[in-house]
Amino acid sequence: MSETVITRFAPSPTGFLHIGGARTALFNWLYAKAKGGKMLLRIEDTDRARSTEGAILAILDGLRWLELDWDGEPVYQFARAERHREIAERLLAEGKAYRCYAMPEELQAMRDKARAEGRAPGYDGTWRHRDPSDAPEGIMPAIRFKAPQDGETVIEDQVQGRVTFANRDLDDLVLLRSDGSPTYMLSVVVDDHDMGVTHIIRGDDHLTNAARQSQILKALGWEPPAYAHVPLIHGPDGAKLSKRHGALGVEAYREMGYLAVALRNYLVRLGWSHGDAEVISTDEMIEWFDLDAIGRSAARFDFAKLENLNGHYLRAMPDAEIVTQLKALVPDLPDGDALLARIGEEGWTKLERAMPGLKERAKTLIELLDSADYLFARRPLQPDEKARKLLDDAGRETLAALLPTLQAAEPWTPETLETCVRDFAEATERKLGKVAQPLRAALTGRSTSPGIFDVLEVLGREEALARIADQMPQPNA
Repeated sequence: MSETVITRFAPSPTGFLHIGGARTALFNWLYAKAKGGKMLLRIEDTDRARSTEGAILAILDGLRWLELDWDGEPVYQFARAERHREIAERLLAEGKAYRCYAMPEELQAMRDKARAEGRAPGYDGTWRHRDPSDAPEGIMPAIRFKAPQDGETVIEDQVQGRVTFANRDLDDLVLLRSDGSPTYMLSVVVDDHDMGVTHIIRGDDHLTNAARQSQILKALGWEPPAYAHVPLIHGPDGAKLSKRHGALGVEAYREMGYLAVALRNYLVRLGWSHGDAEVISTDEMIEWFDLDAIGRSAARFDFAKLENLNGHYLRAMPDAEIVTQLKALVPDLPDGDALLARIGEEGWTKLERAMPGLKERAKTLIELLDSADYLFARRPLQPDEKARKLLDDAGRETLAALLPTLQAAEPWTPETLETCVRDFAEATERKLGKVAQPLRAALTGRSTSPGIFDVLEVLGREEALARIADQMPQPNA
């Protein structure tokens, strides 16, 4: 019977869940789902100075919003420090590690010398063979791993292929600092082993870490996991992804009005493909996902593609579900409380009725909400600049002439209202646009909107007629 696949997502809580981390979590989640396995979550909070409770909550919330569930309870790395120390002491006892008494200034001198000689900076092994009796008094030692000095360390990577490291380039890394705290490199090896992780899927900036970690695993006699190092995400210009490209927290994408299902679809296509498929359901992702379809070159983040994909999902989403999404989003927006007050209970009903016209034009929930603002506007409306130009003397005179026709419209349906307006335009020898444009400006305060007859219907007879009347030419004082 084959072993159960166990992946893990292991973020450091020193900031938000950024877009690269979200993709890593997604790939781990998909591989576990595709293979009938489990994805575990480990919070690597050993950097006590930079780890924050707020960052932990942001990571958990981001994963939940993306609907990437993990198995079991999150493991907090710092809480396992005693276990990590136990393994360091074991390596020390077996002669596979040693105490290092090098002072900070000595370490800096080693780095400076290496740079001056054109070598990679690293520890020169000073205390590897020195007698412990040479130890200076009052200095607490670090514990360093006794790395192999000859030969090669080979990583058979399921994305990168065979990757070889010369052991002379990998120095004796610290396992325990002089204050007794375990380092990241040791903690990761111990935690992955104890958690039964079978596959490590992460960014290719960890490839050198894989070489170091595999050396520790070999020294401990532990079976190494399968590695899959995924190329990082770059910006559209090919440069390393930065904030100007979109390296934002997942919560920022939510606040910008992107749908979780669209962001998942976009992220899975950053570095992974299945033929020419672009729009891929979550079920299809799980069915198709495998490591051999991950490319070796960096993926490029493109906001325009994300927006177009989001628009596709928005148009396909049931109207009631979009309202549900908006109800969850609005309270978290900067002006959320004020917007909720303006919408009110009746506003949500209007919004759902107006949704067919609204979602055809919008690419994000925020765009949709903005285009729906006319539904919640208080009279008298304050038209924007373009709408004011449409409500000039001629525009308001057209509305004054149209108003009696609309007052007599029965029933108040888009079909009846369209017939009334078209008949009015023909009877008064006006082009339809010359009637519809000032009408749109009076009803919405803008020059663009969903179909004007749908706008009339959703606003309702009383509100629509009152908004038109507000724009009537005023008699001379």
